[in-house]
Amino acid sequence: MSQATTLELDGRTVEFSPGETLLDVARRSGVEIPTLCDDPRLEPVGACRTCLVEVEGQRRLAPSCMTPATAGMNVSTGSERVDRHRRTLFGLYLTDHPVPDGVGEAGDELLEMAARYGAPSDWGRLESRRGDRTSDRNPYVLFDAERCILCARCTRYCDEVEGVNAISLSSRGAETTISTADALSLLDTSCELCGGCIDVCPTGAMTEKLPRTRGQEEVPVEAVRTTCNFCGVGCQLDLLVDRQANDGRGRVVRTVSPEPGTTTNDGNLCVKGRFAYDFIDHPDRLTHPLVRGADGELREASWDEALAAAAEGLRGVAERHGPDALGFVSSSRCTMEENFLVQKLARAVFSTNNVHQCAAT
Repeated sequence: MSQATTLELDGRTVEFSPGETLLDVARRSGVEIPTLCDDPRLEPVGACRTCLVEVEGQRRLAPSCMTPATAGMNVSTGSERVDRHRRTLFGLYLTDHPVPDGVGEAGDELLEMAARYGAPSDWGRLESRRGDRTSDRNPYVLFDAERCILCARCTRYCDEVEGVNAISLSSRGAETTISTADALSLLDTSCELCGGCIDVCPTGAMTEKLPRTRGQEEVPVEAVRTTCNFCGVGCQLDLLVDRQANDGRGRVVRTVSPEPGTTTNDGNLCVKGRFAYDFIDHPDRLTHPLVRGADGELREASWDEALAAAAEGLRGVAERHGPDALGFVSSSRCTMEENFLVQKLARAVFSTNNVHQCAAT
């Protein structure tokens, strides 16, 4: 190991690469440092102060997310001074945050960390003065100001990843909150309703409306990894499934993104991938093939009957009017292979190039 590329981390000599921060080095070395405002897709801002570490020779604790690794550094991530800082910091956070019975709540990173590091939870409670947006008429995103810790992950994601700046920090001091221009509904802003603000929020201040309105917020769910089928990008997502619903058949409660850096879409989703899952259990969704009889009414049929009727109809049009009288439209909800077969059916079987797919670019 070259001395020019090593530092001491909790008594161990570890290597680092130019441009890495102390947080990068710690994570790569398997050392846990708590963070609330950090996201690998965002530029570090050092806003939450939970990732402070002790660097020998420096008077103040250093934010590991913004401190460049330097040769010869001696860094401590768990000294008595660092531990005292974390307990105090999380204790202060809890005075301005809803705390359920017993500190620690699944999905709320702040409460989980406060419990893990032994933060005091009996310091009293300050009434929140942050502006709420519970009356926003948008159908998907709910903002609960009481749970917000102003880490700005949501506003930075909206700016740095989506590039739409629909939300930002508004007001000053204790009244600082997450808002839109002129406090408009998200529907009246540049918001694309991608739900990224929900995904990056560490405390559940930004959350999804539909599970709440359906009383599904607290139901036990199982994460099922799948591929979004609304277009051809192949974004990965996790369906949170209530296995007990629909008489044991299960029901999708909501979707979440995988960890950034682990999938093609880097943890990002669009409005369809994030929120358009109701079609799965929609009452109008077809569950059996239907064939129209001589009386003009649709009736249930077997797949063999339905395919035979479709083939007869297509052949009849081609024979009477020629192949270019036919048009084939496939669906973005089909797989790539299924869409490939549709265009082969059009071109090779019926000799027409009139084929389209709704996600084609």
